Amino acid sequence: MSSTPVKVLLFDVDGTLIRAGGAGRKALNAACGQLYGKKDACSELSLAGHTDLWNFRQAFVKSVGRKPADQEINSLHEAYLLHLPKYVKRALKQKTYILPAGIKGLLKRLSREKSVLLGLGTGNMERGARIKLEPAGFNTYFLFGGYGCDAFHRSTLLKRAVRRAEKLARAPIDAADVYVIGDTPLDVAAGKKAGFKTVAVGTGFASWNALVASRPDFIAKDFRGINRWLTWFGIS
Repeated sequence: MSSTPVKVLLFDVDGTLIRAGGAGRKALNAACGQLYGKKDACSELSLAGHTDLWNFRQAFVKSVGRKPADQEINSLHEAYLLHLPKYVKRALKQKTYILPAGIKGLLKRLSREKSVLLGLGTGNMERGARIKLEPAGFNTYFLFGGYGCDAFHRSTLLKRAVRRAEKLARAPIDAADVYVIGDTPLDVAAGKKAGFKTVAVGTGFASWNALVASRPDFIAKDFRGINRWLTWFGIS
């Protein structure tokens, strides 16, 4: 890395980098049906902005009626991963796999910055996140991240991502140089709790009014207007 302070940009996946036609929810429903015989276990659950550990736990409770043991969560996770690729492919076929406006150009531009580390800050387990991002070709941009398998709470997994970034940079990273980009108030709240800057983007599952009310440092309808985004990140 250069002597310029390193900037770490942590992107959420669902609703931020991509929209996968509800593939995650459908795969979790299928997994619960396979393991517990419970149909549509998580159809009424609010999953957006939570970690997979939280989502899997809620789906298990909904299906079985009690709290799960760690091994039961692991089994549900593995079943979920078996179903997920099918639903991602179905979203592609049905044209419900959507990339937000401007995201391809922004990632391409940011990837050229030697002082920028692009990472994931997502509630998805890492393998699930990679499955969802593969059709977009985005996995090559993100060499590290904080994932739903790292922590139950989003603020904790964001801090884990920064520790991994520090290993890549071989230097400590100032919290003021970390940006959390997400599409829900929960993303904003987690970034604030972790002590990082926050960018809310209206590409996903929250209403615009809810995003504004969450009071992020910056807010945008989508990823168009590269110069504006670069200015927010302190990149000339």
